Amino acid sequence: MLAQDSATRALEQWCAVRRIAEPPVVRAQKRPVDHEADQKAPDRLRRRLGVGPEEAIRLRHVHLTCGAATLSIAWNWYVPARLTVAMNEALDGSHVPFGKVVAPLRFSREALPAVRGAADGYPPGTVITHRARLVLPDRRPLAFVIECYTAANLAK
Repeated sequence: MLAQDSATRALEQWCAVRRIAEPPVVRAQKRPVDHEADQKAPDRLRRRLGVGPEEAIRLRHVHLTCGAATLSIAWNWYVPARLTVAMNEALDGSHVPFGKVVAPLRFSREALPAVRGAADGYPPGTVITHRARLVLPDRRPLAFVIECYTAANLAK
């Protein structure tokens, strides 16, 4: 994961090497979120994303799958104003992972310390929890992600 800016790209490479599915395509299976709660994001999250109290933040909660395997359960808070209209529509209406949708923005990943197992309040059965901030080339934050990787990554 640390070798790639995109978790999706890293997972697809992992799927190919481990032969988890053929073709090794990662899909984002969206989970329901409360978009009103997005706007009540804690100040700490708003600081990480470089937005004020009035700016919109969106949450995309997904299970990243490859074939039948759920490889990651992820929460992605992002600043929709920093995306194109087409990108926001794709995130709202498709199963395409965030990293693929926003790849044209050429973001980079700032990894935060990982936690072995499940971090507090995250799914049991998590093998490792990654947190990261995704930033644009001009250094403005684009997203903050929490990714809980499952034991399915170790199968085969």
